Amino acid sequence: MKDFSHIPVMLNECIEGLNIKNGGIYFDGTVGGAGHSYEILKNSSPDGRLIATDLDEDAISFASAKLAEFEGRFKIYKSNYKDFEEVLNSENIDFLDGALLDFGVSSFQLDCEERGFSYMKPNAPLDMRMDKTAPFTAEKILNEYPQSEIAKILKIYGEEKFANKIADNIVRARTRKPLKTCGELVDIIESSIPAKFKANGPCSRKSFQAIRIAVNKELEGLYDCVLKLTRKLKKGGRIVILTFHSLEDRIVKQAFKMLECDCICDKGLPVCVCGKRKEVEIITKKPITASVKEMALNSRSKCAKLRIAEKII
Repeated sequence: MKDFSHIPVMLNECIEGLNIKNGGIYFDGTVGGAGHSYEILKNSSPDGRLIATDLDEDAISFASAKLAEFEGRFKIYKSNYKDFEEVLNSENIDFLDGALLDFGVSSFQLDCEERGFSYMKPNAPLDMRMDKTAPFTAEKILNEYPQSEIAKILKIYGEEKFANKIADNIVRARTRKPLKTCGELVDIIESSIPAKFKANGPCSRKSFQAIRIAVNKELEGLYDCVLKLTRKLKKGGRIVILTFHSLEDRIVKQAFKMLECDCICDKGLPVCVCGKRKEVEIITKKPITASVKEMALNSRSKCAKLRIAEKII
């Protein structure tokens, strides 16, 4: 396997945000290249524990090797982070001292042609699966979904203003022959966008991102997961979440606001009857963004937003 290269975004900010302590139990829901996980284990030495999950077998293999010096203090499961309760139950863990979710796609995944994540790889298959054993691929969406559904995916997940035109051209193209490669999709996208909107280079990024999100169901259940994972924290425990898409960030922000609420009753009621208590203190009133220096060194940090909350009950 090639090196699972991935520069962890806002590494110092994430580690500081977790407020790590020796002996703590931490959860990394998206282990990736283990950049954040390594620092969690290092900073919680000598007795801290880490439970991590990932859907990508290459990531798990690489992360296991990278974390080998901490043998006995970590365990990585091939699992969706949204299934964290099942994973923690299998480890007999009731509560956590900290949790991290990093929704970035690794450099390895983008650069590995066979994965089909990048619009820069024209011969790559239309795959885009985080879990290579899953049956559902980008090819299925593009060749089988109705035009209206494809347009909806591009519009909502990619915030693509030319979603309807792109979807129309996808359907026209597939009637001639099934779409098979990323290059074919790029050609359709680029031909659907007026020339005056191409001054800054290729315009396929938004559509590729949207299709990847749909293939992996990345936003489904995210809100409930953030609520439940935060409620798994001990008092004083921190949850740190890195997002790379406005919809992800909006969902995390809404979940944090719900957790911060002291009451969710109808404002017309004279007294509270819901019993809802404030559960967290939001540490980041506004999301943290990468420094100018980091953005220059790692372009994938430019759209990252970091939010942190601390459990108070």
